[in-house]
Amino acid sequence: MSRPKNPLRLLLLGIGAVLARLGLLAPERARETTDLAWPRIVTGLARMSKSVVDVAMVGVAVGPTAIAGMGFAGPYWGLTFAVGGGMAAGTIALVSQRYGAGAHDRLGQVVRSSVLLVTVVGVPVAALFWAAPTDLVGLLSDDLTAVAYGADYLRVLALGVPFAILNQIGSRVFVGVNDARTPMVVRSGGAVVNVGLNAALVFGLDMGVVGAALGTVVASALVTTTFAVGLTAGRLPGVGALPVSVDPTRRYVDRDTLSALVSIGLPVVGRSAVWTVARFPILAFVGLLGPNVVAAYVISRRIWGLMNTPGWGFGLAASSLVGQALGSDDEDGAATYGREITYFTAATYLLAAAVVALFAEPVVRGFVTDPASETVPVAVGLVYAACVAVVPQGVGQSIAGALDSTGDTRWPFYGRAIGMFCFAIPLTYLAATVPSFGLWGLYLAFLGESLPTALVNGYRFRTGRWRAISRTYRPAAGD
Repeated sequence: MSRPKNPLRLLLLGIGAVLARLGLLAPERARETTDLAWPRIVTGLARMSKSVVDVAMVGVAVGPTAIAGMGFAGPYWGLTFAVGGGMAAGTIALVSQRYGAGAHDRLGQVVRSSVLLVTVVGVPVAALFWAAPTDLVGLLSDDLTAVAYGADYLRVLALGVPFAILNQIGSRVFVGVNDARTPMVVRSGGAVVNVGLNAALVFGLDMGVVGAALGTVVASALVTTTFAVGLTAGRLPGVGALPVSVDPTRRYVDRDTLSALVSIGLPVVGRSAVWTVARFPILAFVGLLGPNVVAAYVISRRIWGLMNTPGWGFGLAASSLVGQALGSDDEDGAATYGREITYFTAATYLLAAAVVALFAEPVVRGFVTDPASETVPVAVGLVYAACVAVVPQGVGQSIAGALDSTGDTRWPFYGRAIGMFCFAIPLTYLAATVPSFGLWGLYLAFLGESLPTALVNGYRFRTGRWRAISRTYRPAAGD
């Protein structure tokens, strides 16, 4: 079957070729990594672009205060992805190892147990968001108008919590069996539908933040339904036969599988939740600097999210390829994959950061209608800071993906916690309370968030302790 030809894949292959000439990356591993990473990067770009468009639409239709309200609701919605992403790390680790070992008949149990686990966790989270959105958003700001916008946004998003979590499980199942294209098609299609719905709801029906949230819920439900149909039938219209199918009528409760999912996934939930929890004091401190700074911060975080999408692809490629090597008992090969994918990640991030820095101001102006707005210069400065900090962010993400597939998920959690609680939050506090420090605190907070994680993850991977840990999760080859 011919491989898809597209600009992103060709760009990644070009970067890989340069690294191969420098002796940092084997050509065959460059191709394998590219073929798994580029569809996930496209998915991430689509999803983050959707998020950026949401903010831009609401900013144009309603104003900066509504953007601030969405920003205050953001940490709670982020809990959804902390939970889903953590459990999905366990899913891809077990799926990739079993796929690499040829134990295809054991994939269905992993999928069913993952679905059960995230549903049990996700439903109470949704209920909380629906029942008390004003109280939750009110913890972050005393701006009643912004809180009202944020509460309206969060209450509707609550309906999409279970779908958003299940979508992450579905995506990781396919990547774990070397199929990154199917989740790209499904989730990117969902993002396109989401943008169309939001345009109709925000502008056509004048529903503001409620319209933006409702579009997200409907699109998430459609993606979940598509994954469920595809995994059950083993094929999808327009995609064809899939490499995995799951019998939904067989048992969901398997003690060993659930135990492995929790032991691998719980530290990843913690790692993701660190950023989510840290956003509460960070946004509260940023809020002390005024609504224009809050809006600028929210805009810069959306742009940071776009720049960070390559890490989603490289992190999942590392999880899949390292996990498959371990499944076939090739520990040295797993180490090589982890190391070379990290080089690939760093080179890609350096290029992306340079491009965004070059066009920072026109990108920021796309979020505001007033060319003289005080939000613009603040946001541009924050985007420049993000361009510097996003490179170690990507490196840390890639190494974390490799460690996730081994089951060694605690140290990435430690690195994230150190970065957020020892550096990012204190620096943001200084920005809000020490006038002479000013916005430099916010600039440095970006780097404080990302650099410690990269250093800790890199150290842990180099120790090789993950080799012994991975042996406790691996199936015997051919089981």
